[in-house]
Amino acid sequence: MKVLIIGGVAAGTKTAAKLKRADRSIEVTLIAKDKDISYAGCGLPYYVGGLIPDKSGLIVNTPQKYAAMTGVNVITGMEAFKVDNKAKTVAAKNVDTGEIIAYPYDKLVIAVGASPVVPPIKGIDKQGVFKLRVPDDAVSMRDYLQNNAVKKAVVVGGGFIGLEAAENLQAQGVDVTVIDFADQIMPNVIDPEIAAFVQKHLQKQGIRVMTGVAGQEILGEASVRAIKTTAGENSADLIVLSVGVRPNTAFLQDTGIEMFKGTILVDGKLQTNLPDIYSVGDCAMVTNRLTHARQWSPMGSSANLEGRLLGQILTDTHKEYPGVLGTGIVKLPNINCARTGLGEKQAREAGYDIETVMATVDDKAHYYPGADAFITKLIVDKKTHKILGLQVIGQGAVDKMADIAVAAISLGATLEQCECMDFCYAPPFSTAIHPFVQTVHIMLNKLNGYMNSITPAQYLAGKADGYRIIDASLTPSIRGAMYVDLAKVNGPIAGLNKDDKLLLVCAKGKRSYFLQNRLKYFGYTNTLTLEAGLAFNDVKVKTTAKLTPEEIKAVKALGFLQDKRTSDKFNGRVITRNGKITAEESRVIAEAAEKFGSGEITMTTRLTVEIQGVPYENIEPLREYLMQHAGLETGGTGSKVRPVVSCKGTTCQYGLIDTFALSEEIHRRFYKGYRDVKLPHKFKIAVGGCPNNCVKPNLNDIGIIGQRIPQIDYAKCRGCKICLAEKSCPVKTLQVIDGKINIDEVNCNHCGLCVNKCPFHCFDTSTDGFRIYIGGRWGKRVKEGQPLHKIFTTKEEVLNVVEKAILLFREQGLTGERFSDTIARLGFVNVEAQLLADDLLARKQENLAAQKHLVGGATC
Repeated sequence: MKVLIIGGVAAGTKTAAKLKRADRSIEVTLIAKDKDISYAGCGLPYYVGGLIPDKSGLIVNTPQKYAAMTGVNVITGMEAFKVDNKAKTVAAKNVDTGEIIAYPYDKLVIAVGASPVVPPIKGIDKQGVFKLRVPDDAVSMRDYLQNNAVKKAVVVGGGFIGLEAAENLQAQGVDVTVIDFADQIMPNVIDPEIAAFVQKHLQKQGIRVMTGVAGQEILGEASVRAIKTTAGENSADLIVLSVGVRPNTAFLQDTGIEMFKGTILVDGKLQTNLPDIYSVGDCAMVTNRLTHARQWSPMGSSANLEGRLLGQILTDTHKEYPGVLGTGIVKLPNINCARTGLGEKQAREAGYDIETVMATVDDKAHYYPGADAFITKLIVDKKTHKILGLQVIGQGAVDKMADIAVAAISLGATLEQCECMDFCYAPPFSTAIHPFVQTVHIMLNKLNGYMNSITPAQYLAGKADGYRIIDASLTPSIRGAMYVDLAKVNGPIAGLNKDDKLLLVCAKGKRSYFLQNRLKYFGYTNTLTLEAGLAFNDVKVKTTAKLTPEEIKAVKALGFLQDKRTSDKFNGRVITRNGKITAEESRVIAEAAEKFGSGEITMTTRLTVEIQGVPYENIEPLREYLMQHAGLETGGTGSKVRPVVSCKGTTCQYGLIDTFALSEEIHRRFYKGYRDVKLPHKFKIAVGGCPNNCVKPNLNDIGIIGQRIPQIDYAKCRGCKICLAEKSCPVKTLQVIDGKINIDEVNCNHCGLCVNKCPFHCFDTSTDGFRIYIGGRWGKRVKEGQPLHKIFTTKEEVLNVVEKAILLFREQGLTGERFSDTIARLGFVNVEAQLLADDLLARKQENLAAQKHLVGGATC
């Protein structure tokens, strides 16, 4: 039997390999358009981010290796363009030579996959516009990142690949904006309330997300400068197009194969409506495992499963493909998201009478280092108690939650069959009752009437309007809400009538359920718990109550300092990178000041913008507005690297270095890159363009000053009575002695004003560089920093010294002391030697992983 397979990535190679293992006598030929086969398409974003260092890591098998291992005849560079089902041949063209060859078959497998959709946006042919489909796409993108100093990127599309690309671009130090035409990220994948939670999380992590926004035109000359969208213009050095995929099936339109929107319809045997023609992978439309309705699920996992099963079916094994559940997972900055089965809307549309619950449970023993929580939405059939779907987010192994649900759904398990599942337990891995089982228990409590609750979606929709919010947290956590200590409830609660509408809220939902249980016993008849608690829901109570010190401290960490003239208004610091903002950013800041503050804006001495008079309840809406409309963040407080300050040396007539570029790189690598690194105290950095010291770099923890060191050609000096170079020196370190110019090397500040002043050209050459001062400070105790003895000549040298200074301060500084104190204690000579060596960089990962300076010395 001759089996011809078109397509050489996941489904095609899996089918071919299984066929040959099942029956070596079958003649299997695989033709593919691309030169690479069996590559890791799902790994492309991680190559861009540098987690996969070499392209070879993306290639599962070369054509030669695969052919030798399987016995399959592999022919690459051949593009199929016609299927003749009567003659049982496939015509293909050599992509290099144009030669046309007809390949006969007894059985044909179409596994041509899908390609990225190219949206109708003008200018997509410009340099800097990429898609992610094949390894060469990822290689080209990473090369472009490294060779073009990319600072800003826009990802068009908020699905799995788009968000993975965003995370990995951010890992490369790029400011990232994601836009999506849909009204949520990951549309048709996760439910809206979970998408909204993930979107907020991404924005807190510094990734700007704009939903309901379409790209219209890519701007720039030969290369990308910006993208014009329905929400305005976004500057960008690189653009990723990730708006979905489309099956590569255009060549099949006249074959008689039944298709829907480009997908090939197949039955349980993975066969098309035409005899002896099958299809698997991203080009095939299979069915949903639960509803049996048609479903397209272009995932690498299902492609491999379909290919393996088809290999058995073609060798007369009696099996059928059960369909897909749309199982998927995505890794994002400090959060993971997984899903399987039906979403809430999908389940209702399929005719199920459903119940949902949102549960927040520990992902491992709460006392074990690295413990976090799973926030899980479980969807079940009320009548049968069978599990229909699950969606889960958390920092840990969310895949195990989704995978258990896959098993339960596939086997038709009920909640009752799952409530005593005997899963593994040890503190590093799980909780004594597995998180999945805990979620099942919570759902059973709801179905059986033990727990009366509302979901986060219902809360957002206003179902709790008219209910009094009761804070049942371990400690008071909801400003303005009545606090009830669960441990002290041994009867009716003073001030609460037994028929009052009460919404019970705590951190995760557990204590509020316990409180509800007690209140029911004491005769309270109208209580609801808020599912998932404050871990998922944003609960606000209108109040005039005085702010607590803890609340004031919490918003200070976000860059909001209390206005001493008021009890509840704050001044919010907007980070400007180095005092430079665009006209669009300025407009958004002004709008935010009017919308959320007093309408006034001030500048701090550290070149951040402060929006004045922001009421406490407006702080989070203001932060969301700034990020959503301009990608701006607040902050600049705490015991960590502070926003960098620089002068305008790039444009100033006295500037000797590009202060904008250097300070923006410092901002990217150390303010943003070290944003979560705790230090003994605040750490300030300043960049000055010349020794005029306008921004006082030598009064910062580390200060960088541009230098121009004259290279004197003494042979050309004529000892003029009026030396123009000497006359130009502002610090009088040049002097003509005995008919020759002399320079005081110790006191010369390398301002460069003497360069090119000599008419006889003895001052025509110079070396530009950087002087670095360490240990400066101003404020109550002023101390001028000391310069390192070396003049640095490259930007990379400077950046390495800055990083080593931060690492030294974290590793060897005492909590509460400034960097100047650390230097005084260790000795300048010792510190300088460490900054000029590389040992600190070698210990970097160990240093950053250490749990230290949890409460630093900075008070503002």
